Amino acid sequence: MNIPFKPDLNGKVAVVTGGAGVLCREFAKALALCGAKVAILNRTLSKAEDVVKDIETLGGEAMAVQVDVTNANSVKAAHEAVLARFGKCDILINGAGGNNPRATTDKEYFELGDIDADTKSFFDLSDDDIEFVFNLNYIGTLLPTQAFAKDMIGREGCTILNVSSMNAFTPLTKIPAYSGAKAAISNFTQWLAVHFSKVGIRVNAIAPGFFSTDQNKALLWNDDGTPTARTGKILAATPMERFGTPDELLGALLFLVDEKSSSFVTGIVIPVDGGFSAYSGV
Repeated sequence: MNIPFKPDLNGKVAVVTGGAGVLCREFAKALALCGAKVAILNRTLSKAEDVVKDIETLGGEAMAVQVDVTNANSVKAAHEAVLARFGKCDILINGAGGNNPRATTDKEYFELGDIDADTKSFFDLSDDDIEFVFNLNYIGTLLPTQAFAKDMIGREGCTILNVSSMNAFTPLTKIPAYSGAKAAISNFTQWLAVHFSKVGIRVNAIAPGFFSTDQNKALLWNDDGTPTARTGKILAATPMERFGTPDELLGALLFLVDEKSSSFVTGIVIPVDGGFSAYSGV
């Protein structure tokens, strides 16, 4: 694994929620290569254990912890497990999140007749499904922050990094719950940065552009592997005309967690998006 630069994170404890996901597993490995002890928190323990094996193969040190980031008791237990094995958290990456097809409309635009048609419109979205997506992203960031930020109070070089999205800048069609939740994450990032500014905790976020992962493949690719119309729209609105790769997030990650590089940086959301957020379409 290649990383763009290598800050010294020796002696640091990093906690990565959603640590077995496509993007966050790369975050975890990069942090380990820089010397941090990394706790991989994930809903499915076996997937977290796979990431631990990858990190150990690279010569790093990691542990796997099962967690439901939307459950306070589960997060508390995960925090206690990390304390017992590695000690206090210095770096928290709130990477757990995602969308769910149940909270997604079938069509981009509502049209006359859709209420009675065999299609899932805005009016067919249930409060339970919307709540599931919102809680996964927002509550799933709030609870780990409450647990692990206590370790950071009054200690030098501690930082929290949240994962926002392009949806936070301008909502995408079809996914209202996810768009709203990620907008909340960006706002929460700024709120936390101010709230913790007197006790030495920096809080920032990365807003990834479009990456093709298992989670969004149904929206981006047809069953035969050809791109969907949505993929065509995304690439047409991305000046660099391609999807990103997970390793292209590592520069922003390492910059924001490294105290020497970003000691006066807090409360920002960095788009890593191939120009998507800068492009008006004309």
